[in-house]
This record gives sequence, structure tokens and C-alpha cells, in this order.
Amino acid sequence: MKGAIFELNIVPHTLQETTMGDFKVGTEVNLEVDIIARYLERLVLGDKAAEEKTSGISMEMLNQHGFIK
Repeated sequence: MKGAIFELNIVPHTLQETTMGDFKVGTEVNLEVDIIARYLERLVLGDKAAEEKTSGISMEMLNQHGFIK
């Protein structure tokens, strides 16, 4: 998903204690799914969450749900 544009709200403590305070518009970052998201997926999808699949996240899906302007 190279080139996706989005906004983040960062906790001030995180900005002070990490290099994120130095990030500028256009800084590339690696986003990883938090373990909580995996638990939520399992809660919502039940056993289907454990099935092998390709990611349901695409530029089209993000655009359809308002994550890309």
C-alpha cells in the first residue's frame, strides 16, 4: 500500500519518547496490526478469522470506507 495517505493522533508522551516527533509529511512508516485487532477479528468473525486468507485491506477498500481522501 505504498503511497497511502492518512492522519494520526499521537499521544504526547509517544512523541517525546520516540523518533516520531521528528517525522514530517511523507515520512514512510511500517504499520503492523496490533494483537488487540486480532482478538477483535476473532470476536467478530469467530472461527472464520482463523481461515487462511489474503488481506481484505486494499486501497479500494480504504477508499470506500473513507480512509483515503
